[in-house]
Amino acid sequence: MSALLAAGEGGGFEAPGPLDFWQPLAGGDTQYALTRPMVVAVLSVVLISWWLLRVTRTLTVVPGRAQYCTEGVYGMVRNGLARDILGTKDFLKFVPLLFTIFTLILVNNLFGIVPLIQFPTMSRIGFPLALAIVVYAVYHGVGIQRMGLAGYFKHMVPPGLPGWITPLIFFLELITYFVTRPVTLALRLFGNMFAGHILLVLCVVGGEYLLFDADGVLKIAGIAAFAGGFVMTLFEGFVQFLQAYVFTLLSALYIAGALADEH
Repeated sequence: MSALLAAGEGGGFEAPGPLDFWQPLAGGDTQYALTRPMVVAVLSVVLISWWLLRVTRTLTVVPGRAQYCTEGVYGMVRNGLARDILGTKDFLKFVPLLFTIFTLILVNNLFGIVPLIQFPTMSRIGFPLALAIVVYAVYHGVGIQRMGLAGYFKHMVPPGLPGWITPLIFFLELITYFVTRPVTLALRLFGNMFAGHILLVLCVVGGEYLLFDADGVLKIAGIAAFAGGFVMTLFEGFVQFLQAYVFTLLSALYIAGALADEH
């Protein structure tokens, strides 16, 4: 994080910006570069897989702390999201998808406040967009499988509408189902992670600059900036959990909408 500080040589303070989230590790400034968020994403998959295999290998009737915490997360997704939203008839087959989405987003988000890593993968738009495309394919797929292609498009329009307004409503629903939902699903997660992390970086590097390079009372402002960074870190941890929950919740709602018999 402190690599963003550009002091001395008359350069002054340079505020963090979008380019600071690129961070290629190999391959230079090309589309084939190996970037830091790519490595962090792979690390999250390895960590989640290792944890789940470790916990489920030694399941007991009276759970230990690791099993208790894991079952708590699984139970929240299974019962609080999948079952309550999708219903008891259809929810089980979607639990693995929703649990994977939640844990993957949560771990990658929390990496933003983990020392030495300190990078939320979802602050790079490609990652939330990829997850949104998966959800997009699933809810359209199950809807078409359940109702047929013609029936799926027909169910987008509420019954009983006057004939003159039906084409307009159908067009609006078409935009909602095929454009608005996946775009907003990805942008909501990306925007929160990007904004939260850039605020944290600004507090840290701004406080460092004021504390070590500014004069007089501005050094006190540097201390205040560091204190603000600590508060923001706590708040960001809450937001990171909340965004993982909201993304999973909306995914379940979209799938439930595709499975509904009526609009």
